[in-house]
Amino acid sequence: MNCETARGFSITKALEKLGQFPCRESEKEAWFLSPFRSETQASFKVSKIKNRWYDHGIGKGGNVIDLVCQIQNCSVKEALDYLAQQESFFSFQQQELFEGEETQSIGIQIVRDITYSALEQYLRSRRIPILTAKTFCKEVHYVCRDKKYFALGLVNKAGGWELRNKYFKGSSSPKDLSLITHRHPSLAVVEGMFDLLSLVVKYPAIQDTHDLLVLNSISLADKAAPILRDYKTIDLYLDNDSGGKTLSEKLVGEYPNSIDHRKEYKGFKDLNEWLLKGTFIPV
Repeated sequence: MNCETARGFSITKALEKLGQFPCRESEKEAWFLSPFRSETQASFKVSKIKNRWYDHGIGKGGNVIDLVCQIQNCSVKEALDYLAQQESFFSFQQQELFEGEETQSIGIQIVRDITYSALEQYLRSRRIPILTAKTFCKEVHYVCRDKKYFALGLVNKAGGWELRNKYFKGSSSPKDLSLITHRHPSLAVVEGMFDLLSLVVKYPAIQDTHDLLVLNSISLADKAAPILRDYKTIDLYLDNDSGGKTLSEKLVGEYPNSIDHRKEYKGFKDLNEWLLKGTFIPV
């Protein structure tokens, strides 16, 4: 754990973990009874926007590292060790977006290999091996409405990112298809990031025989036409819902060389639910 990473942890969540809860709060700030002394009126302010605290009673403030040092009476190194131990608790923040706002409001800051244990735990909860995720995805840090978040990211053909974490499913601009190509004669088509990862877990050899197309939204299916025309065989692994059914039937009708595989996971909403709840015999 380094200082830059630790300073991104939520002060209000740090206080919650340390047994302190707000007396009053709004969208922008929260007020607490001081954790440093006894008082009856809250004078300890946390700015949610800046992620900084200030105790008006003692005239001191700072970031989350300063807070832990003060409350725990410890060194910066010991504070970092404490935050590292609690990383999964601090790391994910609940993110709320208005419908349709995702691509307009998200700014990408950092793209790197997956390292956060919180993301690794999320992958394990969906039965995706870390190495499989690292083959296709990155850890993406982004800003939305002046707040910082991070998520698993799958890049698309236009350079935008599909973003997923425990609390959020969205994308950055521009929205597009994702294509993983090694110039194989066959193509496997799925709807989303976790469909892709689940398919590879179920059928590891598919990477050696197929290129992989992620629609990222069935509304983008028409953009796939120039890609689909290039393949000798097309294997469809779309969702078992009305949208997946309609699109599968449409594509089978337009491309005689395509195969609808949804019957293989009948009774499950999609490939990841099949992976989580179904039985599987390798073929």
